[in-house]
Amino acid sequence: MLKKLKNILPESVDYKVIGDSDIKINNIQLDSRKVKANDVFVAIDGFAMNGHKFIPQAIAAGCICVVSEETISTQQEGVCYIVTEDSRMFLGELVNNFFDRPSQQLKLIGVTGTNGKTSIATVLFKLFKILGHKVGLISTVENLVNDKVIESEHSTPDAISLTELLSQMVDAKCDYAFMEVSSHAIHQQRIAGQQFAGGVFTNITHDHLDYHETFKEYIRVKKMFFDQLPKSAFAITNVDDRNGELMIQNTKAKVIKYSLRTLVDYKAKIIANDFSGLQLDINGQEVHSRLLGKFNAYNLLAVYATAEQLEFESDEILQAISRVAPVEGRFDVIHGKGGRVGIVDYAHSPDALEKIITTIKSIDISKELIVLIGCGGDRDKAKRSVMGKIAASLSDTVIFTSDNPRSEDPDEILKAMHVDLSKEEEEKVIEIEDRGQAIKTAVKISKPGDIILIAGKGHEKYQEIKGVKVPFDDKEKLTAHLGQNDI
Repeated sequence: MLKKLKNILPESVDYKVIGDSDIKINNIQLDSRKVKANDVFVAIDGFAMNGHKFIPQAIAAGCICVVSEETISTQQEGVCYIVTEDSRMFLGELVNNFFDRPSQQLKLIGVTGTNGKTSIATVLFKLFKILGHKVGLISTVENLVNDKVIESEHSTPDAISLTELLSQMVDAKCDYAFMEVSSHAIHQQRIAGQQFAGGVFTNITHDHLDYHETFKEYIRVKKMFFDQLPKSAFAITNVDDRNGELMIQNTKAKVIKYSLRTLVDYKAKIIANDFSGLQLDINGQEVHSRLLGKFNAYNLLAVYATAEQLEFESDEILQAISRVAPVEGRFDVIHGKGGRVGIVDYAHSPDALEKIITTIKSIDISKELIVLIGCGGDRDKAKRSVMGKIAASLSDTVIFTSDNPRSEDPDEILKAMHVDLSKEEEEKVIEIEDRGQAIKTAVKISKPGDIILIAGKGHEKYQEIKGVKVPFDDKEKLTAHLGQNDI
């Protein structure tokens, strides 16, 4: 679609135009390798690479407009140059104008926090489909436009991909869109220019400190999302988390609170919690869900609150909740031979790992628990010893194995997981680097009735080793071994 550049320039960002903006543009690009004739190239000084270095390549590929944060010393005839102090913010506004501001044409809800983002966004997507609406989903697991699957590699796409995805949802007549909003996306302004009808805060714990460096900065970035919500939006926060009140301190949005411990806007009580699901009392009404565990009680309460704030009736919300299937890779239960129970979960932070193990024990403390866990390479190194300690202290047997080592040596990651272990905890540990062999061993050493938790990768269908994504599916491997008599 061709649009005149001058007609889509931002109104809320300062910039200077050098050259002719009365030109028709074909597309907007961040990657110089994707530039084609009549495109705009936006140069961003990124986390790993500075896009300003690739301006010559973008011009050579046919771009007719360059957006830059740096002064243009040499200008090429026929190219329009735009200089701004904030390329990211400029990009967000520009691309939203280019795609006719799709977030304003549907109800966009953002879910942020350390744990629970995928579950809440996905359950909302499923629930609203049950309620009869066309819906979009933007998550770590996948992006969906109604039933059309668009694979994703990040919690939140870049500003261009995100706006294009929302535009596809508008074209597909979606009424609502639910998306995970990661701290990286907030900090890098990938959501700049989007209009949210509501935001949900789950919780905040130790994670992503390889990027944010301090926990205080991580909190500050998460809070920015709520600070930026408009007055017309709602902000739903978990006040059982110690930072739940902080998140909504400066928001202009309507504040809604949920809790399992305090009488606030939305209160839930767990009536029953077993491997068949949860029985909850939400604001005085009972509902059964196929989702398991206390953390899912929080997730379902946030889902209920969101749906009611979007003006749905309580009865229809509860009926739909009872029909929602569990989210893949999130407390994903597999019933095996001999009464063995296998669980696949995405828990890859200390808090998430502790919660999943504690939840399993709260359901059945009489069973032996085998935990298999690894830690990702090229990520927050400080949490490796913490996760090793949690797994070894809370399980009967623990297997340390490889997760996604990425560019790191798996042996070095495994060594770090042992650092804080006591002699007694070390005696519980089996170390098997090969993840496939580790899962096979976990089942082989289990006894009838034992519980086996495979943590860390959840829904992922690969292992990333030395820059290569090798096909690997925890649930597929565990299911195969749990269903065999001779292992």
